[in-house]
Amino acid sequence: MTELKKKDKSELFLHLFHTCYEKLHRYAYTLLRDSEEANDIVQTVFARLWEKRETVVFEEDIKGYLYRSVHNLCMNNIRKDGARDRYVSYKTGNADNSMQGPTEQHTLARELEKHIVQATSALPEQCRVIFLKSREEGKKYAEIAAELDISVKTVEAQMSKALKLMRERLADYLLTIFLLLYINHLL
Repeated sequence: MTELKKKDKSELFLHLFHTCYEKLHRYAYTLLRDSEEANDIVQTVFARLWEKRETVVFEEDIKGYLYRSVHNLCMNNIRKDGARDRYVSYKTGNADNSMQGPTEQHTLARELEKHIVQATSALPEQCRVIFLKSREEGKKYAEIAAELDISVKTVEAQMSKALKLMRERLADYLLTIFLLLYINHLL
């Protein structure tokens, strides 16, 4: 009996995948304007659904769930890209006026950058390499995995580990980070 339920859920999943993938991709593309990123987002949503297939109820509202999941991941991606762009502009000296504030703000930013560099260099080697490729080079997990000849899951696990360690090491400076981001947002 459970074998039949598993088969039914797998068939429902495949049916959803075949009927919704293209529509979800188009939706993600309208938000991101990047076909490859849209593809990554939709694949991530379906991968997560597959992992939860035993607990998910495949009913009418599942399509709403898929669209909401795609929307949320797209918004997270947009926010992440915006933060990365601001960071790259700052690092390369091309910031428009976002970091052109009082001397105190520059001092805080320099001090924070020093702590970030220290925290990054304290990461385990593979963790650090993957973190820098993602954050400084702006590479996607799939690109990093291909370049380092490892699985995307390994990249995800190493990034999770890196972010956890960075949060722990920079916990005392989180308020400073938020203040800088807030001030930059106002300028």
